[in-house]
Amino acid sequence: MLWVADLCYMLAGLIYLPRLVYEMVFLKKNRRGWTERLGHLRSLPPGRLRIWVHAVSLGEMNATRSLIAAIREQFPDGDVVISTTTDTGYARGRGLYPDLYVFRYALDFSWIVRRALNRLNPSLIVLVELEVWHNLSLLAARRRVPVVVFNGRLSERSRRRYRLVKALVRPMFGRLAWVGAQDATYARRFEDLGVPPERITVTGSVKYDTAPTDPNVPGVDELRAELGLADDEPLWVCGSTGPGEEEIILRAYEVLSGDLPRLRLAIVPRKPERFDEVARLIERSGYPCFRRSAPGGRTACALDQPGRPAVILGDTMGELRTFYALASVVLVGRSLVPMGGSDVIEAAALAKPLLVGPHVENFADAVEQLRLQDGLRVTTPERVSADVKEILNYPELARSLSANARSVVRANLGATDRTLMALLSVLSAQAT
Repeated sequence: MLWVADLCYMLAGLIYLPRLVYEMVFLKKNRRGWTERLGHLRSLPPGRLRIWVHAVSLGEMNATRSLIAAIREQFPDGDVVISTTTDTGYARGRGLYPDLYVFRYALDFSWIVRRALNRLNPSLIVLVELEVWHNLSLLAARRRVPVVVFNGRLSERSRRRYRLVKALVRPMFGRLAWVGAQDATYARRFEDLGVPPERITVTGSVKYDTAPTDPNVPGVDELRAELGLADDEPLWVCGSTGPGEEEIILRAYEVLSGDLPRLRLAIVPRKPERFDEVARLIERSGYPCFRRSAPGGRTACALDQPGRPAVILGDTMGELRTFYALASVVLVGRSLVPMGGSDVIEAAALAKPLLVGPHVENFADAVEQLRLQDGLRVTTPERVSADVKEILNYPELARSLSANARSVVRANLGATDRTLMALLSVLSAQAT
């Protein structure tokens, strides 16, 4: 089966090649790390406990924080190595773990996977959320290296795609030693794709554990000063936005500005390659655009025009939480348009009045818990301006949404501890 998978990967690679070239040339993505992607990694000695954690991108990398801290505390003499696929994931990994080996994930061709396994000599492979690959799972199983899924999440869209080739993916999922699913729905989907039910545990989402509830976020006062925001100016932060949403947000802001002239707007797109596109969109909408990355210490207020306050574009990496901490009301993006939604837990932990759109499939359980406990409002493109206005005009409503949101986060802590216990069990079984 290895050669069949290799052949399929080669065909897929040929199809994908033009897009890859476009991304490298025009979007400046995926230009680095190709020696690592080909399995040329550091040679690490065998005979030592070594846990390989794979986090595909930025969100998954952020989700590793509590687990890696727990692993390092549990195994002070062991090693942790971390792989990632995207540029943003790699940058975040290097920032979070400057003392650990962070590298690009090896392509799943059999000879590349063998080379990576020979170099790393892992005792356990932990995949964050999903990211299960055929050759890695098969070659790891042949070496008796268990592969587990941590903080498992399997969207309905992904499940349907996998089911199209169910006969091929069932053995791959069946080789997983353990899956820690975020909720019962995800657990059923993993089981449907071939994971034995006795190897699945509903752990909850680790993102509750990695979302600090301390309201004193470093850098908030500095950000306020650099944005030129007065203490009495409310700020609407729209975080992790996707294509098609910024137009909706800017139209809503146009409506809101008539009733709330001191309201400021900050838009933080999810993907860095969209920063320039969103800046142009803001300016085409008739607003001055203050880019957070702008040199020279300019302030947003310095760009204001009569009746047209500057819209703030959060075009730096790693500052979304600081923007959320500064916000008077938060809209979590990729939810006003059908993109599956973005993580609501970080803003909820900061006790911010929360809005999401109707498209939240990727975070359905967290959104539903918050909604049932009156910890957020589900809005629509047509209603978003009215919902923002209501929250800002009624401080008691804002306080209630905020407190309820933080309570939901605190009630869901513990996924990291449950995961660590499962990993200890898997390692113990491997040793016998």
